[in-house]
Amino acid sequence: MFYGWVIVAALSITETISWGILYYGFPVMLRPMEADLGFSRVEITGALSLGLATSALAALPVGRWIDRHGARGLMTLGSCLATALVLAWSRVESLGALYAAWFLMGPALATTLYEPAFAAVVGWFPVENRDRALLVVTLTAALASTIFMPLEAWLVDRLGWRKALVALAVILAVPTIPIHAFLLRRPPRLAARRASDERAGADVPGLTLGQAVRTSVFWVLVLAFLVGNFTTNTVTVHLIPYLGDRGYTPALAAAMVGWMGAMQLPARLVFAPIAARFGHRVVTATIFFVQAASVAQLALVRRLPTLAPMVVMLGAANGMATLARATMIASSFGPRHYGSISGAVALAANGARAGAPVVAASLQVALGGYERVFWLLTVALLVVGVGLLAAPARLRGR
Repeated sequence: MFYGWVIVAALSITETISWGILYYGFPVMLRPMEADLGFSRVEITGALSLGLATSALAALPVGRWIDRHGARGLMTLGSCLATALVLAWSRVESLGALYAAWFLMGPALATTLYEPAFAAVVGWFPVENRDRALLVVTLTAALASTIFMPLEAWLVDRLGWRKALVALAVILAVPTIPIHAFLLRRPPRLAARRASDERAGADVPGLTLGQAVRTSVFWVLVLAFLVGNFTTNTVTVHLIPYLGDRGYTPALAAAMVGWMGAMQLPARLVFAPIAARFGHRVVTATIFFVQAASVAQLALVRRLPTLAPMVVMLGAANGMATLARATMIASSFGPRHYGSISGAVALAANGARAGAPVVAASLQVALGGYERVFWLLTVALLVVGVGLLAAPARLRGR
């Protein structure tokens, strides 16, 4: 069996566990931490934003390292660091200690979540199989919240949040550390591939990061995924209070958020055949247009009888966006320096995810209501979608 599929199977397991504990564990622990530590929700969620921000800053050096040395050592170290920090998190008694743990958690997130996993996969697969390989990883990891949030709630109920985190640290360490250490391997060297390909009269694709940043498509992608991630996290964080002020029950608003997550699975299943039919650039631009139409429905909520179309459209677009970012970067710039270029795009995209809750709240005050914030995001999404259509479809460099 081609060893690339072993890499895919290994990362499908570790990504599901890492996302389930390191990202989705925080919301489950939020209320118990409030009650035990005595800090406000804003103060506690600031720790998560700090971790996401430091994760964004670490994305570029992580990508460069993987391009040069492969993913095994860095992802193994990331899992060890994450395990130690979950244990440290379980023992915090002050706000400063919580912030210190999550400041260090940023590099752990950057070395264990999607960006390093995608870089590890892309180097192994030719173009015709790349989308399918990335689909398997993201499709499995999409179940992280479904599997781990109920488990984490059950552990908190039985053990309390501190002992629950200790148990989760064990669940994180036992599979992910050995899988990363013993199953991940470097892909065949691109230099060797090039020597073989040149004998066949071909060339290996791949721009350096320096070459990529001198192209218009790179900056269009940076801006597009910055706007897309900002929109996604704004809706996720602010949807429940926004709809609550407009007559929706908290339970119904929360159910909408849950169903948006569920819609990601079927959307990811159809991404590869649609992208193969219409091209990554057109499909990626369409994702942003669908997000724009969805956010516009939120701005018009008082005039609409139902938000069901918004839930389906936004959930599907969010599900496809994760794959679109990975495949658009690979198809535009090639696999040779994928980790570095992906890390540079992630610096903006993940930074937007970290800042979205606070910035959106500030915009809501400055603009005089959520409706204007959603209209602003609608326009921004339309602009970046048009920008993607206007950008070159493919770039190739030596």
